[in-house]
Amino acid sequence: MAAPILAVVIFVAMFLLIVMDKIERHYITLGCGLLTLIFVFGVCMRDMHAIIETLNIHSMFTLEFWGLAKDVAEESTSGINWATIIFIAGMMIMVEGMARVGFFRWLCMLIAKIVRYKTIPIFITFMIMSFVLAMFIDSITVILFLAAVTVELAQLLKFNPIPMILSEVFCANLGGSATVCGDPPNIIIGTSLGLSFFDFLQNTGVIAVLCLVVTVVYFWIVYRKELQGEAVSEARMKSMPEPKSAIVDKKGFIFSSIIFACAVILLVTHAQTGLTVAFIGVLISILTLIAAGKYILEVLKKVDYKTLLFFIGLFVVVGGLEQTGILKVVADFIGKISGGNGMIMVAIIIWGSAIASAFVDNIPFAATMVPIIRDLAAGTVGIDLQTLAWSLSMGTDIGGSATPIGASANVVGTSVAAKEGYPIGWGTYCKRLAPATILVLLVSTVFIFMRYF
Repeated sequence: MAAPILAVVIFVAMFLLIVMDKIERHYITLGCGLLTLIFVFGVCMRDMHAIIETLNIHSMFTLEFWGLAKDVAEESTSGINWATIIFIAGMMIMVEGMARVGFFRWLCMLIAKIVRYKTIPIFITFMIMSFVLAMFIDSITVILFLAAVTVELAQLLKFNPIPMILSEVFCANLGGSATVCGDPPNIIIGTSLGLSFFDFLQNTGVIAVLCLVVTVVYFWIVYRKELQGEAVSEARMKSMPEPKSAIVDKKGFIFSSIIFACAVILLVTHAQTGLTVAFIGVLISILTLIAAGKYILEVLKKVDYKTLLFFIGLFVVVGGLEQTGILKVVADFIGKISGGNGMIMVAIIIWGSAIASAFVDNIPFAATMVPIIRDLAAGTVGIDLQTLAWSLSMGTDIGGSATPIGASANVVGTSVAAKEGYPIGWGTYCKRLAPATILVLLVSTVFIFMRYF
């Protein structure tokens, strides 16, 4: 009995420390992970097998881990999900390689030029671009560059950048829900349950595109008056910086574009080729480093290693809950209060995930919920595991948009705005994005009910 109680105490302490944001979060999860290994598995359970299963190092030395996507779930259902960590690391390296050569800045400036620097068209196209980029690239990177370019354009065209930055943040979180590689929660869900790029695209992707239409209309209605910038004359258009000026390394730019295209193709086809996301992550990172040439160290130094360490510690703590049976108890509780009704179960997962993700990091929440929905599907007749997976994905990815601290993209977007002299308070943020979040969650819930029941 001591092991389950201690596992819960460590988990709750980890969550509270993450929310308090006084200590860097990778220190928190690594410390709590170490406590789990020593005291839960070592002292209380005295179970070396639990430690081995949670560390899960053996999974990386199997052919299935690298070559057979459908078998990954069996290898990585408990403990550290190395496929997730390796894939995220690979994508981080690729993104840093693209950023170094000026790819993102070039793309933003090109689109602004195409729409002839008109504020409303820029507003709409930047929302769509934020959505599309976040389907393949970490939303933090997307917002980091979009927000910076938005402020620059706002100063040139004399409009308020805050509405545009907030809409970009929301669309980045929404776009991340569309694919397996869009947001960390989806990567965790996909690699743990063996779901492919097309599995997500055909399910959460359809929901996300529908919600994007609703979102664009919503933000256009609430912000159209605030985005009335000055008309740009032909003379001023000619004086605007050329998109090509953003490219700092032409050869590197070409290579980065090709590598990005290869990454998209490999992800789209990985269910057919049998290549796992871990293999794709390693391949893309190797190609990026080769293309970087003498800038290899510069690219590697900018990779967010703290996030990778955060994931490792997190998976160990969640593994403690799984090995001690706590997650099975939670799954049984949700099944009991829903009465075995699939629609009620889906509603609980979507809205419960959304509310939790609005105030706590959605990554540990998703990692905790994956084994819970697996147990729910196994113990409930007539409910499909994938339906619960799509519900969890939409809830965690969208719910985080409701508050400034709900997702990393929100923190980055508001930080960039504040740094440039455009502070965004909780009131300003929640006034527009909380209603948008509720609207999208309603659309998602209704769609899932109509399609899967």
